[in-house]
Amino acid sequence: MTVKINVYSDYVCPFCFLAEQPLYEAIEGKDDIEVEWMPYELRPYPNETLRPEDSYLQTTWKQSVYPLAKEMGIPIVLPNVSPQPYTHLAFEGYQFAKANGKGTEYNDRMLRAFFQEQKDIGNVDVLTELAGEIGLDEEAYRAAIKNRTYKEAHEKALDHAYNEAEITAVPTFIIGNTKVSGIRSKEVLEQIIEQERKKRKKKVTLLMDGQSCGIDGCQ
Repeated sequence: MTVKINVYSDYVCPFCFLAEQPLYEAIEGKDDIEVEWMPYELRPYPNETLRPEDSYLQTTWKQSVYPLAKEMGIPIVLPNVSPQPYTHLAFEGYQFAKANGKGTEYNDRMLRAFFQEQKDIGNVDVLTELAGEIGLDEEAYRAAIKNRTYKEAHEKALDHAYNEAEITAVPTFIIGNTKVSGIRSKEVLEQIIEQERKKRKKKVTLLMDGQSCGIDGCQ
């Protein structure tokens, strides 16, 4: 039986980026796992986005993000893009990428572009260049973004995240019928996957103590 994993994340959430590695390690070599990345905007327009110069954000990174990234061996930097970009255009681009069989590659490229290369992923030119790097047609991608071709698909995905899945922080994983909020180790994810393989009762379990980002910031 295939175990479905839905991963809810935002491209401006550092813990979403750091959560990729243990997930990929946990599913490596397993051919009965299906992963789908699910959009979630922490601060949708017209809410104000965070600024890297804010003391709160500086403190969060110093106390939480950088130590964890160092422990995991993942290079990461607080991007100097100020204010942080809105992510709706990047996510509309994700819908384009998914429709063209490149959803996973696109998701990873957006996170790395922001948290390792400090690129402004709210800029159409930047997004188009990144899309081209993973093999997407740049002209078609740019047209889809400018024409807002996937706006409805993205808004539908957000409605699902906010109202159906009731996601309140990211990253959040729904592994089978278990909801897991925050970064988890490879070992924990493997245990949950194995439990889901064996589970017969359709009961959602919520675990909330991992590090995650909410609308008021990361913790």
